[in-house]
Amino acid sequence: MSKAITLGITAGDINGIGPEVAVKAACRDDWPEDLTRVLIGHAGILLDYAEGLGLDEIEPWSEESEPGSVCIWQPEGTPDLSAKPGEIDADASLAAAAWITSAVEACQQGKFDGMVTGPICKEGFKSAGVDVPGHTEMLQQLTGSDRVAMLLVGGPLRVALVTRHLPIREVADAITPEAIREAVELLNDVLPMLGIFQPEIAVCGLNPHAGDGGTIGTEDRDVIAPVVAELKKEGFPVQGPVPADTVFKLALEEEVHAIVAMYHDQGLAPLKMLAFDIGVNVTLGLPIIRTSPDHGTAFDIAGKGIAYSSSMEEAIRLADKLARQKNPWA
Repeated sequence: MSKAITLGITAGDINGIGPEVAVKAACRDDWPEDLTRVLIGHAGILLDYAEGLGLDEIEPWSEESEPGSVCIWQPEGTPDLSAKPGEIDADASLAAAAWITSAVEACQQGKFDGMVTGPICKEGFKSAGVDVPGHTEMLQQLTGSDRVAMLLVGGPLRVALVTRHLPIREVADAITPEAIREAVELLNDVLPMLGIFQPEIAVCGLNPHAGDGGTIGTEDRDVIAPVVAELKKEGFPVQGPVPADTVFKLALEEEVHAIVAMYHDQGLAPLKMLAFDIGVNVTLGLPIIRTSPDHGTAFDIAGKGIAYSSSMEEAIRLADKLARQKNPWA
């Protein structure tokens, strides 16, 4: 009999759609009977969303909660907040950061088998003095992880990123042999957990036509190609640099099973075109399981009750799947 699983689901920024999609997704009635979903955030706000959706009152979580139930955990020290849909608010961001920290600690203590994070507001984090670019870097700090990478999963695509939230003018300098190797190695580690046991990984080029032999930029020739050759010699199932305008067609035709993209939009634009409502972000390299929906706070529709929860549902589903397997970085 498989081990019962408990996942913590952070509400994210209370002024975005995070609380709404978290409640909608967690309260579905078709989850595995042994999957406990713990909503983490301001209890009053989460219960208001549940009531607005016509859901029964959700019980507070404890370690004795019935397996397979959906519960709410308001960590100690949560401030008395009021939702202000669509507003950037430093207090909301501080609370969101505190809930992430509480979820990580619960995973480290063995209370949770994994965590799913609702969307945060990076501008709010900055105004609140939370000095991290996003979830990935915050989770790296909290867990003391040496190497991390973002993996986006959606529809037929699995895309890991070499660089994350950087201005385009800084991307080329951040593409180093070490960063490429890190993304490839972490991606290769997780693919068996996704059911891919004989993968072929394609590494994107940076420049048009993968640099055309150095005539359109030299990064592909001088940085990407040599490290791909080294990885291949070491036995990694990797090819590249492959021009970014053709690599995704290879993935759709299943000639490659996963892609390493050089920068954020190079990888996410095709994935979101094909799987906008079901994309999932997985943080690779952590000793704990963490996924999230692949969307932001959507302040423009927050509080209206019209947000789709499908991406959050997929994030919970994938976290459950990963939590039932051996974590290669634990």
